[in-house]
Amino acid sequence: MKKIVHPSDSRGRADHGWLQSYHSFSFASFYDPQKIQFGALRVLNDDRVAPGKGFGTHPHRDMEIISIPLEGDLEHKDSMGNTAVIREGDVQVMSAGTGVRHSEYNKNPDREVAFLQIWILPDTAGVEPRYDQIHLEPEDLANRWFTVLGPRGKHDGLWIHQDAWFHMGRFDAGKRPGYQLKSPGHGLYLFVLEGSVEVADTRLSARDAMGIWDIQELELDILEDSRILLMEVPMEQP
Repeated sequence: MKKIVHPSDSRGRADHGWLQSYHSFSFASFYDPQKIQFGALRVLNDDRVAPGKGFGTHPHRDMEIISIPLEGDLEHKDSMGNTAVIREGDVQVMSAGTGVRHSEYNKNPDREVAFLQIWILPDTAGVEPRYDQIHLEPEDLANRWFTVLGPRGKHDGLWIHQDAWFHMGRFDAGKRPGYQLKSPGHGLYLFVLEGSVEVADTRLSARDAMGIWDIQELELDILEDSRILLMEVPMEQP
């Protein structure tokens, strides 16, 4: 087993007034040569956006972009003609492919919106841009790993152009959930949204993360009621 621990206070921070953003990996003005990416996982930003504010229209290409709202309502518009509001419990996927422009705004005039913005390097460049989203009910995540997305053709829900899998779960204190990797060439990046867990002899609390590879399976000890995002990604890129 190999592992790397990313405590919450080791993340990069950007304070733009209307935007408070924490970067798990090098992004914009935050650069750490030890935190460029974890396998195919390139960006994990933990963002809070002020009421009525947001990201103006901007371009992306050749990236799989996943947005996971944690609080509030986020309005999305893109050059493919999609307009949607995603809320806590929703998960949004956008394949930028050959190029897409989009904007994201806090839909609420009176409260912040908090969401995760995640970028996965695709296994194929130049694909046709696409958009999709799903809603997760609380019972979907109760004391189990719920598969949020997977690779195309291998999963009935959201999919991306990469052999990557996202799982979320809400676990009660005292539970010991396990996870078996789908490929020996993959690694796991575990991000604790809420609560406290112990994994690989390391205690992780809210917003702490750990990358683990060269393993086949993993077991967690849930120390407090916890919400966890687990991402399985290829460690080597073609």
